[in-house]
Amino acid sequence: MILEVAMLNVVPGREEQFEANFGEAQNIIVSMHGYVSHQLQRCLEDTSRYILLVNWQTLEDHTVGFRESDEYHQWRNLLHEFYDPFPEVLHFESVYQNPE
Repeated sequence: MILEVAMLNVVPGREEQFEANFGEAQNIIVSMHGYVSHQLQRCLEDTSRYILLVNWQTLEDHTVGFRESDEYHQWRNLLHEFYDPFPEVLHFESVYQNPE
């Protein structure tokens, strides 16, 4: 499994509309092949900053399957106007996990 991590800096004053649009946009990502789960969290110290965590089965499920899809255009139209600057997106793979 791959973890996509994006720090999202939303234009101050637009947080409420961003969150509303994300509520719609998350339905897009949930429907994508290889999607596992996601979280959007808002920073307590800087309420215009969010972190988006998305688990994908493979890197290509995100970088090719999602980003090259028609659905990505819908995602972009709903969310990209809110970012300043545009977020850096990184991908991580697990090294250790909590023992069960």
